[in-house]
Amino acid sequence: MSLILRNLQSAIPIRRVPLRTRIELLRQVLGIQQFDLGVICVNNKGIQRLNETYRQNRAPTDVLSFPFHENLRAGAVPQPEDPDDFNLGDLFLGVEYIFHQCQENGEDYYDVLTVTAAHGLCHLLGYKHGTLAEWQEMYHKEKLTLEALNRIAGTNLQPLTKKLFE
Repeated sequence: MSLILRNLQSAIPIRRVPLRTRIELLRQVLGIQQFDLGVICVNNKGIQRLNETYRQNRAPTDVLSFPFHENLRAGAVPQPEDPDDFNLGDLFLGVEYIFHQCQENGEDYYDVLTVTAAHGLCHLLGYKHGTLAEWQEMYHKEKLTLEALNRIAGTNLQPLTKKLFE
């Protein structure tokens, strides 16, 4: 199915082809190519507004995930009964926030966008990281996903939540 990649901001330039290519590889690794997916790139103001509206947090963030199939068990692939339900959901990438974090930490912007998208996709597949047990499960999934991507793409990406509970 389709991947819709929208850039709704002008603060940070986005090269759509490399981002789309990596997200398509992530969808392949996760076995979710049959689902529609929206990835929307927003600036700090946009991600902050969404974060405040949906999470009651007034700060900008890196990614927000809005699953189409709510209450999905972690790691379960949705089993749609209707053709209209072949939708995974939407990811909002706070590209301005991510870009500034990369500058501060000396990290590659597109690598971090990819890892952030992988993290968001895990959320769309029911993974959470509110507790240590949930984080361990999500970290394991992210690690396996990125290891598979690394083999395909020749990258060396690590999970976003690596240091969350250290």
